[in-house]
Amino acid sequence: MDTNRIVKELGLKATPKRIAILEILAEAFCYLGPEEIWRKLQTRFKRIGLPTVYRNLEELSNGGVIIKIIHPNRKLYYYYCNNTSHHHHFVCIACRRVQDLEFCGEEKIIREVEDTLKGKVVSHLFQVYGLCSDCTLSHAVPT
Repeated sequence: MDTNRIVKELGLKATPKRIAILEILAEAFCYLGPEEIWRKLQTRFKRIGLPTVYRNLEELSNGGVIIKIIHPNRKLYYYYCNNTSHHHHFVCIACRRVQDLEFCGEEKIIREVEDTLKGKVVSHLFQVYGLCSDCTLSHAVPT
């Protein structure tokens, strides 16, 4: 993965900290919280503040290279997703694994909003939370 190229394609400066954040998320294969990312960055950078991490996560998220996971525990997490096609995500609340869902009910939702509510959809976010097959088999308790 060429993180330098990915960051530049977003129109962002490819700073060492920004690239490191992207690498940490890409290597994780699960979602991480800003504080977790910050702790990992402290091993690479002597001085890095949590606000820097939040700002960079927001910029990378706005670019679409990482997604926000709005967890049922009301905390915000981030996940690196290299799938550029339109899709949604299944989020395991036990092991933190994120899997792509190709299903999208956007057309039905747009019809419902326009026909019933007389409104207009400008964007949508769809994430499904549950237990993955491994966690279901092991009867893991959601956190």
